[in-house]
Amino acid sequence: MAGPAVIFEKHKGGYAIVTINKPDVHNAMDQEVMDGLNQAWRTIRDDHEIIVGIVTGAGEKSFSAGGNLKTYIPKATEGKIRRRFDVNSTNVLKGMDLYKPIIAAVNGFCIAGGMELLCGTDIRVASENATFAVAEVRWGLFPGGGTTVRLPRQIPYVMAMELLLVGGSGGRVTAQDALRCGLVNKVVPLKDLLPAAVNYAERMIANGPLSLQAIKRSVLLTQGVPTDIAYYIESHHSNVCFSSDDAKEGLRAFAEKRKANFKMQ
Repeated sequence: MAGPAVIFEKHKGGYAIVTINKPDVHNAMDQEVMDGLNQAWRTIRDDHEIIVGIVTGAGEKSFSAGGNLKTYIPKATEGKIRRRFDVNSTNVLKGMDLYKPIIAAVNGFCIAGGMELLCGTDIRVASENATFAVAEVRWGLFPGGGTTVRLPRQIPYVMAMELLLVGGSGGRVTAQDALRCGLVNKVVPLKDLLPAAVNYAERMIANGPLSLQAIKRSVLLTQGVPTDIAYYIESHHSNVCFSSDDAKEGLRAFAEKRKANFKMQ
């Protein structure tokens, strides 16, 4: 497939679109894709003009079918390349200090590594033809990009375990099932998928960028933490926001009945 494995597009208004560009293999991940995703997330993290990121797959059939079982995973199992996932698998948004909101626009198959990436996003829009599965167990592999940790915390336990343990052998979930169990926020026709994701981005961009990141950071850092410590972490982030220029500007905008002019931070 011609072109970069991951396409990065920075848009005016404060968002970037990251597209896995391997449609001929259902946007399966190989080292090239993983390196491209790593670079994309770092760019979003470090570019103060980008407030929100959107990730999707090229074409109409697949968000990502996971690690490429023909070209990449065999090398990983044989130890010929570095392990597919480790504690800091930043390509699937694991172990990375990226606190800007990330939206997933899921078109078609979201399987294995695609699910690993999905679980690292904050807002999820799925096309009507989207299907979801954690397929690693079917091939004697392990979903080590965070799925065994994140998925049971995000959807009902029994649904998570069905996905994890039944795998691709009848364990696929439709877009409507994903909506019902809370795996995605919205299901739309395929033609409306990216516009719906952009709409979410634009609505978040209208909010205070410092608050957006502080809220996401507080949510992530308090997961599984004892309540008293979690409240301390939340209080810290609250104090940072309340003492910021954004807070002062937000209150002025409210009093003056105008749109707030937040600064990129």
